[in-house]
Amino acid sequence: MKPYTRETGLVTPLDRANVDTDQIIPKQFLKSIKRTGFGVNLFDEWRYLDEGYLGQDNSKRPLNTDFMLNQPQYQGSTILLARENFGCGSSREHAPWALEEYGFRTVIAPSFADIFFNNCFKNGMLPVVLSAEAVEILFQEAAATPNYRLTIDLEQQQVIRPNGEVFGFDVDAFRKHCLLNGLDDIGLTLQDSDAIRRFESMAEKARPWVFGSNGQTT
Repeated sequence: MKPYTRETGLVTPLDRANVDTDQIIPKQFLKSIKRTGFGVNLFDEWRYLDEGYLGQDNSKRPLNTDFMLNQPQYQGSTILLARENFGCGSSREHAPWALEEYGFRTVIAPSFADIFFNNCFKNGMLPVVLSAEAVEILFQEAAATPNYRLTIDLEQQQVIRPNGEVFGFDVDAFRKHCLLNGLDDIGLTLQDSDAIRRFESMAEKARPWVFGSNGQTT
């Protein structure tokens, strides 16, 4: 998992509240258990004018030019600005997978659904909770400023605006440590790989009948 330290990026303002996970990545694309291949279908029902299906050639689909992701000024955006209760609805890890693969590393909103919020951290994304008043200021600045960019400093827990003013945000210390060091659940486990190998070696000596001749369980 790529470490998250200090990120400066273009902002896409998504001025909608209660965006649920089926709007982030519709249900028909959930048949794959891979973590890749979902970015092209992010916000599929808003992004395209036709009905999407798995395996479709998205390059030939008609685009909804009114939707933010299809507008030239937001291409290459890495920060998504949203309203309250982002990521509500059914629990699907595919939602942060789709956002992350598209290119978003940060989502800023006044509030998030709990499961989506947790899944973001597990997949290398930073969900930033700011007050509704602060988010409104960012929306107004984004609307008034072409190529609007923010800097997110995870170490200092700050959203830095173009004028240098900052909004502070809270983040759990353990989650912060994992993001700063690029550690997902597997990465955390592998930090103890030496201890795991020692345990397995002792277990094999203590209970040899559990292990086959090649050291695998039978």
